[in-house]
Amino acid sequence: MTVAARFEVAARTGDTLGESPTWHPHAGELFWVDLRRPCLHRLQPGSGTLTSWPMPDVVGSVVPRATGGVVVALRHGLHAFDPDAGQLSKLATVEYGPPQHRLNDMKCDPAGGIICGSMWDYGLHASGALYRVDAKGRPTLLRARVAVPNALAFSPDGRTLYFADTRKGDIERADFDPADGRVGEWSLFASGQAAPGRPDGATVDAEGFLWNARYQGSALARFAPDGTLDRLVRLPVTQPTSCAFGGEGLRTLYVTTATQTLNETERAQQPLAGSLLALDVGVAGLPEPMFAG
Repeated sequence: MTVAARFEVAARTGDTLGESPTWHPHAGELFWVDLRRPCLHRLQPGSGTLTSWPMPDVVGSVVPRATGGVVVALRHGLHAFDPDAGQLSKLATVEYGPPQHRLNDMKCDPAGGIICGSMWDYGLHASGALYRVDAKGRPTLLRARVAVPNALAFSPDGRTLYFADTRKGDIERADFDPADGRVGEWSLFASGQAAPGRPDGATVDAEGFLWNARYQGSALARFAPDGTLDRLVRLPVTQPTSCAFGGEGLRTLYVTTATQTLNETERAQQPLAGSLLALDVGVAGLPEPMFAG
């Protein structure tokens, strides 16, 4: 089933590559990043206040931190960020190079760690990897030979981890042990041909369905727990990049978007590209885990 989106424009930030929306359950605020014009955004929905902080390097993603503030993934490492003080502090180095590598998507796991992916910038080589960083900042390699790591999300019981290499196009899943963060064997969840575009960021709703932003596909895809396509939600932009539930009762689906490959004509045809969109999709989300370190 294909439906048109019922949406509002939550923020007109003009992002080059908006990414990684994440709802901070303690603060009641939405954070996301512009990877290419490196900055961190925060939206306080109650007042509509938008705050942005420049970052010192490309910033791939952001997740909430249990002790306050957020964690941002800069080029090779994870940094805590205190929004009140506007200060960064190093938590962990995930990779030591090469310099063309950078971190991309990340999500907190139910055990309080972080699952994050690295890549050769722009996905030019399949030299990236998938890691788990525990609460003490120790990285463990989960998977090698990754081009563009994306679509990280967990099932409601925390026992299934979703992942996609955007270059390959398939969404995969693996068993996850919430007690110690171990990941099992990977298997196909949804093929790259199941929906238009390519898989980008993802989240899971309260019914256990996976929502996936379809980059260059002008849509969000909702997949049932068995991997079948439940619906497509059409969007007014060609480059939706990720999605996350937030707001009151976690009933708003926020969607980040990009302008990075659009020419002048395409930008004129997509005036909302680069904005943060807020959708009512008729279902609530789940509270995202937070980093325990």
